[in-house]
Amino acid sequence: MRTYKIGYFIGSRSSASINRILSKALIRLAPHDLEFTEIPIGNLPLYSPDFDGDYPPEPRALKDAITASNAILFVTPEYNRSIPGPLKSAIDWASRPYGQNSFDHMPAAVIGASPGQIGTALAQQSLRAVLGYCNSRQMTAPEAYITFHPDVFTADGDVSDESTATFLTDYMRDFRVHIERVLTVIPRP
Repeated sequence: MRTYKIGYFIGSRSSASINRILSKALIRLAPHDLEFTEIPIGNLPLYSPDFDGDYPPEPRALKDAITASNAILFVTPEYNRSIPGPLKSAIDWASRPYGQNSFDHMPAAVIGASPGQIGTALAQQSLRAVLGYCNSRQMTAPEAYITFHPDVFTADGDVSDESTATFLTDYMRDFRVHIERVLTVIPRP
């Protein structure tokens, strides 16, 4: 059995991010052959094409972390019916300069939590459109719009509700299957 290296993005820079808590739950519930490394976005400057000829160290590290991954998991909140600005800027850095798109053929999955009833549905729709343009190989089903309840998720990633834990476990198993299928057809260099 092969181990897959999963880079993951937390779309929020908040120290109290519920999506960071969700990421901890996902990692706990994931198949054991998935190895996770967070790809931080907190110190990235805003993307500008002025840097395309000479990337600063933080964006170079971002691109290196994506290259070292077999797949990417996005765990994002919804800000104003879309994705947070820092996450969009990180994607812009990673997909440029022209011809050096780090997401090209990269297996990816999108999930997010919100206190609201529709979870992060609109943010995920927006993120999927951006990743589609970046030629990422997205897991399109199951969709996962998580309504966050602090009595269900503990700060260290335990999930007390059995149906939620089962759903998230199945989601991560499906992600693992998606990764294997994509990399069988389109191996990463």
